[in-house]
Amino acid sequence: MIDIRPFSTLGAANHGWLDARHHFSFASYHDPERVHWGALRVWNDDTIAPKSGFPAHPHSDMEIVTYVREGAITHRDSLGNEGRTEAGDVQVMSAGTGIQHSEFNLEDEETRLFQIWIIPDARGGEPGWGARPFPKADRAGQLVTLASGMAGDDDALPIRANARVLGATLKAGESVIYVTEASRHAYLVPATGRVKVDGEELQARDGAAITGLASFTIEALEDSEIVVVDAA
Repeated sequence: MIDIRPFSTLGAANHGWLDARHHFSFASYHDPERVHWGALRVWNDDTIAPKSGFPAHPHSDMEIVTYVREGAITHRDSLGNEGRTEAGDVQVMSAGTGIQHSEFNLEDEETRLFQIWIIPDARGGEPGWGARPFPKADRAGQLVTLASGMAGDDDALPIRANARVLGATLKAGESVIYVTEASRHAYLVPATGRVKVDGEELQARDGAAITGLASFTIEALEDSEIVVVDAA
């Protein structure tokens, strides 16, 4: 029902400019038990050094959500899009038939972010990019949908997948219940703080893979910032 994946067990790659932790198999890290979770394919916990980043490279047929935790990231792509996404904000890129993009930390401080890849419902489609702010105050004590391809999530950034990405900030002692379907795959990471999920404790940056539950309760043991993906 709930599989806790401690931060210490994640895949790791330190390139100097990039210190990455992989919740799922990625690049040279491969764990046959952690290839994907439903349509959730990648959850990377990246720390990017100042004045560095990912040079232009291609993607296709993937929905890529970037959740910035600290600092900022500057995006440029082959469609002519350019934007700076800072802590608390979210950007999405639908790779579709193909897109080239770069992601650079142009700041004087480290940037920390979650990079989340979700398999789209169908291959192809026009590539696209978008970003918007999600003030943490608006997420206080509640889960807010940040990106979604599900019905009714009109205020979220759109993705082409039967999935949603949610965020919340909880004070110590607060709790929130998330209602889903037992057949779906949820993955939860506290960016900061310490929480219990249906009684199972997670430290900051641990992962919890959840399925077989129609709902689960997230209780903050410390002030915490939570990110959840709910995927088919």
